[in-house]
Amino acid sequence: MFETFYQISQLVMALKSFILIIAILAVVTSISHASDPSPLQDFCVAVNDSMNAVLCVVFVNGKFCKNPMDVNADDFFRPGLNLAGNTSNQLGSAVTAVNVNNLAGLNTLGISLARIDFAPYGLNPPHTHPRATEVLTLFEGTLYVGFVLSNPGPNMKNKLFTKILHPGDVFVFPVGLIHFQFNVGKTDAVAFAGLSSQNPGVITIANAVFGSDPPINDDVLAKAFQIDKKVVDYLQSQFWWDNN
Repeated sequence: MFETFYQISQLVMALKSFILIIAILAVVTSISHASDPSPLQDFCVAVNDSMNAVLCVVFVNGKFCKNPMDVNADDFFRPGLNLAGNTSNQLGSAVTAVNVNNLAGLNTLGISLARIDFAPYGLNPPHTHPRATEVLTLFEGTLYVGFVLSNPGPNMKNKLFTKILHPGDVFVFPVGLIHFQFNVGKTDAVAFAGLSSQNPGVITIANAVFGSDPPINDDVLAKAFQIDKKVVDYLQSQFWWDNN
């Protein structure tokens, strides 16, 4: 009798452990999806007006689906990437983005594009794309590019990967990591970037830290950057250009 009771107890404990493992795996797999979800139909052309959406309205990454009967070729078309962006700004660069906000047919497809123009010594400053990996192809000029890894262990520095690109070269910036591109040549440079999200987002580090509205408390920034508060005040008083 005792042995039977013991065996039943062991079986119950084993079942509880198995159920716990399944529950943990379910939670982990549900939150570890690192890219846009796969579409469940051929397309879902985005519309901002819910009155024009299909009768059974479903939000897909914040965009409604246009009635498929009203979709046409123009919903998948955007001209103009043959035109250079205006680089006459303090950064000497311009990003022309093509994403779901200006090409509705990209909705749910998990991909977008950008043209990046650089004046001589122009900079696309350190920034991140919180929702996308970026693959960059250089068409003209010479670029110095790089990205920084996330925080390592104690007493270790964030590792930097850099490369000099020439026309035809390709470089990948992993999702969420801080990266940059700098034109080290004496002529204009042109690059095209593919991104693994319909709306990758961009966080320009200097703009976010020193140009936020309202400003971050200067005590916080002075301690974080180990600089005098006067320097923080000076940086917060500057105009931080958005090249997107």
